[in-house]
Amino acid sequence: MGAWRWALGLALGVGLCLGAPGPAAVAAAVAPKPPAPVSPYSYQQVMIPMRDGARLQTVIMAPADQTVPLPILLRRTPYGVPDKPPLKTPSDLEALAKDGYIFVVQNLRGRFKSEGSFLLTSAVDLKDRRAVNEATDAWDTIDWLVKHVPNTNGRVGIYGVSYDGMTAAQTLLLPHPALKAVSEQASPADQWMNDDDHRYGAFRLSPTFEYGVMEQAKKTANTHIRFETYDAYQWYLELGPLSNINAKYLHGGIPHWNNAVDHPDYDAYWKREAWVDQLRSAPVPTLNVAGFWDQEDPWGPWRIFANAGQGAAANFMVAGPWCHGCWRQPKGDTLAYQSLGGHETSREFRETIEAPFFRAYLHGDEAAGAKPPFDWRVSTFQTGANQWRTYAEWPPKAAMATSLYLHLDGSLSFDPPSADEVASAGASYRQYVSDPANPVPYRQRPISPVYPGGDWRTWESADQRFVDHRPDVLTFVSAPLTQDLTVTGALAAQLFASTSGTDSDFIVKLIDVYPEDGETAAWDVGTGPAPGQYAQSMNGYQLPIAMEIRRGRYNQSYEHPAPLVPNQPSAWDIPLRDHDHVFLKGHRLMVQIQSSWFPLYDRNPQTFVASIYKAAASDFVPATQRIYAAPGLASRIVLPVVK
Repeated sequence: MGAWRWALGLALGVGLCLGAPGPAAVAAAVAPKPPAPVSPYSYQQVMIPMRDGARLQTVIMAPADQTVPLPILLRRTPYGVPDKPPLKTPSDLEALAKDGYIFVVQNLRGRFKSEGSFLLTSAVDLKDRRAVNEATDAWDTIDWLVKHVPNTNGRVGIYGVSYDGMTAAQTLLLPHPALKAVSEQASPADQWMNDDDHRYGAFRLSPTFEYGVMEQAKKTANTHIRFETYDAYQWYLELGPLSNINAKYLHGGIPHWNNAVDHPDYDAYWKREAWVDQLRSAPVPTLNVAGFWDQEDPWGPWRIFANAGQGAAANFMVAGPWCHGCWRQPKGDTLAYQSLGGHETSREFRETIEAPFFRAYLHGDEAAGAKPPFDWRVSTFQTGANQWRTYAEWPPKAAMATSLYLHLDGSLSFDPPSADEVASAGASYRQYVSDPANPVPYRQRPISPVYPGGDWRTWESADQRFVDHRPDVLTFVSAPLTQDLTVTGALAAQLFASTSGTDSDFIVKLIDVYPEDGETAAWDVGTGPAPGQYAQSMNGYQLPIAMEIRRGRYNQSYEHPAPLVPNQPSAWDIPLRDHDHVFLKGHRLMVQIQSSWFPLYDRNPQTFVASIYKAAASDFVPATQRIYAAPGLASRIVLPVVK
């Protein structure tokens, strides 16, 4: 031992003299290696049998230090299960993990190692006892888990976002006795009326095409399209008629795409997909979650909440300033480039709403559900005021439908248009030309692909100044507000409009225009702003609050489309969904109206054809669009104003 120490000392001395590694480096070299990090969870992968014999790939992760029976939290997904346990609890599960759960993640049938076929369908046929679907697969999974997973308390909760949220929501149609809590988050409910694939029949082109490829091109992977051009807008424009997608790229190989283009109208196929129509109550305590700026599924949770019934003892609704699934991000403390008053809304939701919800129904004496965890029915984060609000019912009784009128001089006010305005303008309308060869982009170009993500997540809160100079976008703006204006509930647009064509789309955007406060206006001559400084300013920012589209061929019937009468004004009712926002004193309200939103939506040829998906290049023609603002033809936005 003494000789060893002498040799080490000599080595250190020589090292110091020759400039070799010093004492700390040598000590590090001889120190034992730190132990490999250990996951706080055990890990088991199993294949759970379904009633038709198919087995589904399932991962079970229990706390490594578990000593007492715990409930199970289940998530069912088409996107892949973890291939190993996490080295630490993901941030979006920390609040839940503190209460203790056995986390289970399962691949849907036909995805990755799960057996069977992945049909990418939301249909559930409760009348067919032999059918298998997401509701029956969830029932069979829960039944297996409570019988085979050791050390559970026999209670199961299910949650998930988007497609995972739909698989959670559909358990309400066929709940297992052990299922005690459901949290559907951004679940689609009716894919023709709203959410991912359509909005009232208007086809969401880029999301539907790219998602179908992502989930059905390869069983064992999430596949993303490699576009030949950097700007997806240009790629879709050069594509031409939609029939070219199969002719040039898919060759009939993506069933989801084929089903969409084979069923242009609200027929029996889409009505089967509208699983929510079978929901009449909340048989299990349910927490519905939506984002006011959700670019994929903002509508489904509100529909599920409404169908399940506000009279149900444990049917709750939460909505906040979030993009699709962004309540699972670490903080959620900003919207666009502004702070939300110091609130970390995503973390606050998980800690003060989601975790208490599951705790109440899956843990302890309250698990029987005798006492709901909340004394409210709806909780929202009200933007503008930047405060959490709670409501005993939705919409709140205090919300009064109030008309905001469009005027011929491009203004907005709460006063209806007058005959004198028409006489002064010499017309009862404002007009623009919509050209399918030059459609209005839905976000600033170049446009990246929808998937795997990028700026797709945040485009609904993007500054709309990038289009307000276009001649095919009409703009109406109010005077600065003299006091705060609170809107809480469902918004809607009621336009009177005409087209010179026989089919048309109208898109309405309600925008909160921020004042110019001069904070970034003073620059030294010749130097310009610091890099990125303009991009982070809310000066004059045009923040979208509500945006939606309506397709003219379906104005009279969703099932039986009909051509429009050229140049004849007609009523266009355009729902703008539920919101909770305060337009602050000094801000302006703005409405933008346009007839294309590309490539988020396919181009309307503006010539009526039996199916837009089969339109020829010659069917796409420019059209003159008119928005009326006159007595008897008073276009307006209906706001649920709370005074």
